[in-house]
Amino acid sequence: MSIKNLANAMDPNVKARDIKHMASKTANIYESITVISKRARQLSAELKKELHDKLEEFVVVTETIEEIHENKEQIEISRSYEKMASPTILATEEFLSGDLEWRYPEPVVKEDDFTEETE
Repeated sequence: MSIKNLANAMDPNVKARDIKHMASKTANIYESITVISKRARQLSAELKKELHDKLEEFVVVTETIEEIHENKEQIEISRSYEKMASPTILATEEFLSGDLEWRYPEPVVKEDDFTEETE
């Protein structure tokens, strides 16, 4: 399912959340918030790219900078994106429903840590 369809199907209003339930998924509320915020940034970037791609279809190249062409279709597309649920709400829903996967990076071990100095 595309992000736009998911965002349109979801209630855009903010709801109160159970912090203990959110923290139980990672054992730490701060880790849960970090996971949600990173996913929200990804969703935001994808939606922004999608919106700019759609609006680029209507771009009219003109000789002067002062000329502004407003297209009703552009305005409608922009309004539809404004009515969607925010990326943060989408990411929170994904996290709470278990649709969001994350992993911790592998620790980096340096070779210097294993060499012993001989005198």
